[in-house]
Amino acid sequence: MAFLTRPTRYDIKDSNIELLGSDLEKHVREHAGDTEAAWQSAGKAPGLQIWRIEKFTIQEWPRSRYGTFYDGDSYIVLHTFKLTKDDDRLSYDLHFWLGENTSQDEAGTAAYKTVELDDNLGGAPVQYREVQGSESSRFLSYFPSFVCLQGGVSTGFHHVTSTPPPEAPRLYRISVVDPGHDSTRSHLVVHEVSATAPSVQQGDVYVLDLGTNVMQFNTRDSVGRERFKAAEFLQSLVQEREGQCESAVFDEGEHGSGSFLSVLGTETVHAKIRSEPVHGGAQALFRLTDESGQVALEPVAPSRASLSSSDAFLLDASSNRASPAIYVWIGREASLAERRLSLQYAQWYLHRHRGGGDLAATSIVKMNEGSESEIFWQVLVD
Repeated sequence: MAFLTRPTRYDIKDSNIELLGSDLEKHVREHAGDTEAAWQSAGKAPGLQIWRIEKFTIQEWPRSRYGTFYDGDSYIVLHTFKLTKDDDRLSYDLHFWLGENTSQDEAGTAAYKTVELDDNLGGAPVQYREVQGSESSRFLSYFPSFVCLQGGVSTGFHHVTSTPPPEAPRLYRISVVDPGHDSTRSHLVVHEVSATAPSVQQGDVYVLDLGTNVMQFNTRDSVGRERFKAAEFLQSLVQEREGQCESAVFDEGEHGSGSFLSVLGTETVHAKIRSEPVHGGAQALFRLTDESGQVALEPVAPSRASLSSSDAFLLDASSNRASPAIYVWIGREASLAERRLSLQYAQWYLHRHRGGGDLAATSIVKMNEGSESEIFWQVLVD
């Protein structure tokens, strides 16, 4: 079967993920049947659960690897919690995460199985689509260290602490984020990038793993907290190898920094590649309808009073600096298609009205009436 031997890479700029009624759905159902055994234990108690997509099935991700993701894979992440300590009811944040090199089949399966799990939990979860490099602050807050490595289920993968072969050094870009709803602590974010000269850009901090030698490189415009977190990450690599490697820290332009750059075949740091600024100003609210057989958007006043239980609505908050996202709100009496295909509608909107490009990776957040997130009400009112 060709779809197993030569998977098609998923293009996040595409306006659609195949779901209901597609060949993909048929393949998923053939592999899992009408019931998914993994969902029997999903969301039963507060905590975090992660599954990885492997072809058309989901496999539980080892708890020891929570926080580590691979750019060739897709994952489902369920966060179960109580709104208050004494609350008897459980609440859910349900995410599916797409690596930049995941396949079309994996991305579609992740989207489909997320809908399935949402149904299994009675439509109570707030649902998020996450794209590598544009993760929501909510998603990143689950992991003290978020590490994204190259590889995946179809290509093989490695542990971040495993020693690379001499001919294949590994380069990591280090950053720090402050999740909006949990700003009391910073979170380390590590992205493995190609160990080549263009990867080293001004303003960032890097760790180069040569196996017997690990080097940290601070570009001239990098900030102190990222330098500090990079030093912690570097030391974790050294400690895992029980001191069987040397380490060094270099500042751009200072003595010895050329030894870092020379490994990558360059003498200079590249200028930062910046995305185009997001234009559009205040958020906009649209009523979603498929009454004519095609997706249509009807602009309405961006206020709580505009929401109606009989319809679905799309809130464009992609220009919101604190919480950029596309929110889809589903009324209790919305049509089946509006409820089930809200993800496609939101992606179609990004593709059609936001011009695709980098904005295509904007987080999409879907929620049912009565299960809204606090940030949704804040963004709608602001």
